[in-house]
Amino acid sequence: MKRGVDDDAECGVRNAEFPGERRDAYDLTVLFRIPHSPFRTGVGGEGSGMIQIIAGEFKNRRLKTPAGTKTRPTGNRVREAWFNILQRSVRGARVLDLYAGSGALGLEALSRGAVTAEFVEMHRDALSALRANIKTLKVDERTTIHRVDAMKFVEQLQPGQYDVAFADPPYASEQAKRLVAMFRIVPFARVLTIEHPADTAIPGDDTRRYGDTAVTFLYAP
Repeated sequence: MKRGVDDDAECGVRNAEFPGERRDAYDLTVLFRIPHSPFRTGVGGEGSGMIQIIAGEFKNRRLKTPAGTKTRPTGNRVREAWFNILQRSVRGARVLDLYAGSGALGLEALSRGAVTAEFVEMHRDALSALRANIKTLKVDERTTIHRVDAMKFVEQLQPGQYDVAFADPPYASEQAKRLVAMFRIVPFARVLTIEHPADTAIPGDDTRRYGDTAVTFLYAP
């Protein structure tokens, strides 16, 4: 991978917060509050602060979610259906979790046999929850956190750099469609999966709907 994004990564227990002079370049992010849905929340409903690993090595282990309402953790039922489709692809995979939030998708993948997971996240509260979850599960050596804008990160990637990529971009944005366009030019994973509103179509190879949430799958040629 090109060093443009790796310079701002933290692997395992290493702390790589942006130096003050570089931080401003990446701090312009817009986050949106999404209405409550039973498919979007984890244990205890909206605002509970906890979701859980569905299956595998860390089954039933609880994960912290970011404080406040600026992030939108993927609910247990959506993740279960999502991973049921990907189960053969995840084992032994190099995983990328874009707009990672609490890291629930990437950590679920590790629980189910992925070799490594890299997380891309900018929001301070989300990063705090993500680091706590990695520490709780003791997967420091299998994880990397990139504190950088997800679209800037993707621009640096090479074809086939990952096996499975997850993306959960802000619903009230065009970033899902932009990711599809970028993936068609540079297929940086064998499969890219994107969560988005069920009433907003994006051009993928397969779309599954769960209540007001949809997951679209794109496959490398």
